[in-house]
Amino acid sequence: MTAHTPTPRPVDCDVLVIGSGAAGLSAAVTAAFHGQKVIVVEKDPVFGGATAWSGGWMWVPCNPLAQRAGIVEDRSLPRTYLQHELGERFEPAMIDAFLEAAPHMVSFFERHTALQFADGNGIADIHGDTPGAGTGGRSVIAAPYDGRKVGKLLRQLRRTMRETSFMGMPIMAGKDLTAFLTLTRSWRSLLHVGKRLARHLLDLARYGRAMQLVNGVALIARLAKSAEDLGVLLWASAPAQRLLHNAGRVTGAVVQTANGDVSIHARKAVVLAAGGFPNDIERRKALFPRTPTGHEHLALPPLGASGDGLRLGESVGAHVVDDLASPVAWAPVSKVPYKDGSFGHFPHIIERAKPGIIGVLANGKRFVNEANGYYDYVSAMVASAPGEQVASWLICSHAFQRRYGLGISRPFPLPVEPFIRSGYLKCGDSIEALAIACGIDPQGLSATLSDYNRHARHGEDPQFGRGSTPYNRKQGDALHRPNPCVAPIEQGPFYAVKVEPGCFGTFAGLRTNAHAQVLDAQQQPIAGLYAAGSDMLSIMGGHYPAGGINLGPATTFGYIAGRHIAGISAYE
Repeated sequence: MTAHTPTPRPVDCDVLVIGSGAAGLSAAVTAAFHGQKVIVVEKDPVFGGATAWSGGWMWVPCNPLAQRAGIVEDRSLPRTYLQHELGERFEPAMIDAFLEAAPHMVSFFERHTALQFADGNGIADIHGDTPGAGTGGRSVIAAPYDGRKVGKLLRQLRRTMRETSFMGMPIMAGKDLTAFLTLTRSWRSLLHVGKRLARHLLDLARYGRAMQLVNGVALIARLAKSAEDLGVLLWASAPAQRLLHNAGRVTGAVVQTANGDVSIHARKAVVLAAGGFPNDIERRKALFPRTPTGHEHLALPPLGASGDGLRLGESVGAHVVDDLASPVAWAPVSKVPYKDGSFGHFPHIIERAKPGIIGVLANGKRFVNEANGYYDYVSAMVASAPGEQVASWLICSHAFQRRYGLGISRPFPLPVEPFIRSGYLKCGDSIEALAIACGIDPQGLSATLSDYNRHARHGEDPQFGRGSTPYNRKQGDALHRPNPCVAPIEQGPFYAVKVEPGCFGTFAGLRTNAHAQVLDAQQQPIAGLYAAGSDMLSIMGGHYPAGGINLGPATTFGYIAGRHIAGISAYE
């Protein structure tokens, strides 16, 4: 007797969005505002994807917030910057579509939705020596948001990443973070931190979670609230199993739910925004350099970002482009041991540019300007690390750790000893003892530190030019003279943390056109199929020219997709 497979119950909509990060929700909100009936399906039990665990910054040149602040530049400047940064990977049609639509995207959300922004007008592009590099005015972030405004939906939103919060409290980059780093040096900072912490403790007692939403969590909360207000249906724990494909057109998808499979018929389009493939072990093994088993990598995005969107696209004739400068958006990550035997991942974004720390390989040698971007740090580590294992060590003094922290070990007044006991930090009274504890060549490290200190006493770094660009100096300590990024490492005890290659996401993805339509092998649009975010081939071609070059294009091409599906230009 043949087993009967039940037919999935049907549901109709205009637009089906697969994935609930910034790209997916941007597409959903835009399409819904323009009259489309939209369903968003999310594989995980919570909404937000990798966006919710991110810093939330978006690179948006010529954005309205910068213009209102008097920072007015011609679009040709960021275009020139990208031309030089991307080189042969520069695709004019995609870059021009982004640069033209991105300011309109910000204006649209400001005028019509709960997504409001704060500026990053003081943030410089990473490579200040490149023609067209900006010294500010190209970054925006979602404005802080009161979680109570989200209502019942808040329970279904992904919380801030454990490793980047303090007692579950997210800390916003900028003045907020500066206050936490200088609370022992400034009464204003101490007062700010005291107020933040007091309110957070009250929120924990009353709501059981952080309610002062910032960074990526604020971006997701504002987009999700906007989607709900516009009637978008948000389905959690609903992975897309396969696309529906009829007569050369994508017409929907079969989605798994707690009540059985559902066949969602999308009259207009399906948007793939499932987060790329940072946790797809097989694709990592095939595409990532020096990753022979696929496991030599500490990916930061949630485990649900495992290549579903790419596989769905490939199933209907789309092509994953992997011929890039890099298939992955590198980030330096340390493995955090917990008492229950599990491990977390900590991204090293803040401390590398501060004065009095260096990064070295197992041979004890420096290999990069530590104050440069996170992508640059890992790229150099992958290219330079000797032997089979790709790793480096960030090394500092006790005084540095107490002032700035090291990885997940926080600065004074929080204790450092638990991290030494857990093995997260290595410690030595001398540089030689520290080297032995880490497995670093002692002679190599001693020679490196001797040479570094000789110049650092004068605020100089002739080997790598640390502190020579606006980006370096912004990441450093403005109170330290003469160089905000350089100080000697002389007085023990000394600390080190092991840093390995990780990522914020992936660059390889489905090729699209300037309307975010997915293309087939003949470079023709697959009718009814769009992609945005990490499911879409990165317009940066595997390069990382500025902070926010993942989320800026993600929200912009989500907006472009939503407008195009609704039959409206993205540039109005």
